[in-house]
Amino acid sequence: MAIKATYYGANGWLIEASETRILIDPWLNGDLTFPPGDWLIKGELGNEIEKPKNIDFLLLTQGQPDHAHPPTLKKLDKDITVIASQAASKIVRQIGFTNINSLKPGETFKHSNLNILATSGAPVPNIENGYIIDLGLDSIYIEPHGFLDKKIKPRNIDLLITPVVDFSLPIAGKFIKGKTVLPQLLNLFNPTTILASTTGGDITFTGIINNLIKVDGSVEDTVLLKDKTPSLINPEPLKEYLI
Repeated sequence: MAIKATYYGANGWLIEASETRILIDPWLNGDLTFPPGDWLIKGELGNEIEKPKNIDFLLLTQGQPDHAHPPTLKKLDKDITVIASQAASKIVRQIGFTNINSLKPGETFKHSNLNILATSGAPVPNIENGYIIDLGLDSIYIEPHGFLDKKIKPRNIDLLITPVVDFSLPIAGKFIKGKTVLPQLLNLFNPTTILASTTGGDITFTGIINNLIKVDGSVEDTVLLKDKTPSLINPEPLKEYLI
């Protein structure tokens, strides 16, 4: 197995394996805002990140702006092959991308030795995507909110990219279920390595919602792993990890 993973903070990753480069949910420049305005919640990057070169595929899990981030997408080459949820596909189409593969949960994208299966992900509010990526002999599972598709059959996965903490809001409940789902992921996939995702990076959040969020768990909470022995990594932004 030889997977190189670079974390960009929040949900963003660059995955390299078998000479293929996949950019996932990038937020590289500009602020992050949600309707109806900054007063609700706003994210700011500490520093803008240089656009990675020679991207083969752009993979988007959701159509929400922290996954399909319009200012970042506008700076990417529009001829990159996109694999995306239905909601994210609408965003990239509006921005001008021309090679878009929209997947519903259960559908597959294939190209050479790359196979990407869309799984059922977070309801925000419509069901978005997680993905199982098979690239040559390497395999990756990613779902940024900790919502596990019950239709996935047990199999070995080399690398899990997942949150490992729970985030909740009053009344709404848990909207990120990393701590909750992690034991299930371990039993289902028997991974070699886990990269903690979704909540890291050089990012500052402000707004009413940010002040109401409750966090349960931490990367250091090793009880999550119980008797399993995968390597759990809390990634540093822009550092390359060889898996």
